Amino acid sequence: MKKAPPDSRAQAQRAALNALKRAGRAAARAGGELSEWEGEFLGSVTERIKTFGRAFADPDKGAMGAPLSMMQAVKLKEITAKAKGETPKGKAKPRKGFGRRGDRPSPDKPGD
Repeated sequence: MKKAPPDSRAQAQRAALNALKRAGRAAARAGGELSEWEGEFLGSVTERIKTFGRAFADPDKGAMGAPLSMMQAVKLKEITAKAKGETPKGKAKPRKGFGRRGDRPSPDKPGD
């Protein structure tokens, strides 16, 4: 008999729950450096995933099959990095758009 294809939604839920557990374990090993809010966040997201299969209701905040919204995933990565003692990566610098650059003199103004 052929096996049924794996359920991608269930796999995503298990992966999110495992990531939440890893973040909690890393914080416990580090001596509980997480703030009260971060601990509450990990607990509430875990409960919502176990109860509802996902931790957010608004489809504009993430993919329908994803257990975590985009911002929840970002926060989880930040909490995990903090628990491991890693330095947070700096935010990306804003990119300048196309067009004139402010540091070059314009060709029609030779003195400026």
